[in-house]
Amino acid sequence: MSFSENVRQVEGSATIAIAARARELRAQGRNVLDVSVGEPDFRTPEFAAEAGIAAIQQGHTHYPPVPGIAPLRDAIAGLIQRSTGVKTESGGVVVTSGAKQALFNACFCLFGPGDEVLIPVPYWTSYPALVRLARAEPRFVPTTAESGFRVSVDDLEAARTPRVKGLILNSPSNPTGAVYSADELAAITRWAKQHDIWLISDEIYGRICFTAPRAPSVLDVVDSLDRIVVVDGASKAYAMTGWRLGYSYSTRVVAERMSSLQSQITSGASTPAQYAALAAFSDAAQGEKAVAAMAEVFTSRRNTMLAEFREHAPDVYCFPPDGAFYLFFQVDQFFTPAVPDSTAFCSWVLEETDVALVPGSAFGEDRFVRMSFATSSDILTEAIKRLGHLLQPAGVRG
Repeated sequence: MSFSENVRQVEGSATIAIAARARELRAQGRNVLDVSVGEPDFRTPEFAAEAGIAAIQQGHTHYPPVPGIAPLRDAIAGLIQRSTGVKTESGGVVVTSGAKQALFNACFCLFGPGDEVLIPVPYWTSYPALVRLARAEPRFVPTTAESGFRVSVDDLEAARTPRVKGLILNSPSNPTGAVYSADELAAITRWAKQHDIWLISDEIYGRICFTAPRAPSVLDVVDSLDRIVVVDGASKAYAMTGWRLGYSYSTRVVAERMSSLQSQITSGASTPAQYAALAAFSDAAQGEKAVAAMAEVFTSRRNTMLAEFREHAPDVYCFPPDGAFYLFFQVDQFFTPAVPDSTAFCSWVLEETDVALVPGSAFGEDRFVRMSFATSSDILTEAIKRLGHLLQPAGVRG
């Protein structure tokens, strides 16, 4: 069967594929510990969920304005202003069906055939696919654990060609948990501005930070939104993944173009979800309390995981995350002819220990795998104990 060139290079999400296999094994009665999917295990804060229910009961179930209901756009602009001190306007906000749609909108509006977009490695799995859907080409910029899995201006300049039109930056990072400092972001934004390169800053994990109440934003270090699109949403910090509520913030001109594109795709995010997010973003007291409580738990889990690895798998290198809720650890020392890469490694681990991980190949870094700590400490401790029994210094016997 022949398919369009539009989707020829698009593959399914590796994280979802691993989760599907884990469900199959669990259905067979096996005690599978799924630490693969990046979804908070908390309930949506009650006050936000109640606002969504109330919206349905009050009849707010019809088409919304494409860029979002006005009160929510105002609330998002206000939230950004409270967080960064930057004077904002709601006209720059486009509410989307999850942060992924905001990223798609930006890529599709800003890039096209012949363009290249810089993507630091490791990267979130969808970035290359979104760039290719826009008929542009991803240009990968390697990083190392020694560099903190962060790119420098020198790295970006070495990768730049005349065709480079964009850069997608993710801080805190999925999968590494790396966080860029304000000084690093300032240098990168100056470099991007100098070369007329669009900067898409994915800040969806910004409030899950272990070194500060929030990770630095590009909005902290710029005096103009020119050629900048910030992407965020309610999914991670507010445990609202299933509500599918994200947003972008940019200049009004860019926002209007992305809204026009969205009008031909989804027509806008779910109306009840917008009212739930309105409560989350506008009720500063309850919203901040909920976010801080979840961040505290994630901090505790992070520390537990690092300690458990030191005890049960001391020869495994774990990159210490400064944000998000993932642990990226190195496994290439266990590769053999029978288990030659991270995909085979994760399959082997799943079958042998009933622990579901995500291969680093999904993120462009095949030497590592990702473990999510968006689950209970008890599950994390048991998962690491199982891994420790398997990952002995002698390695895998293929």
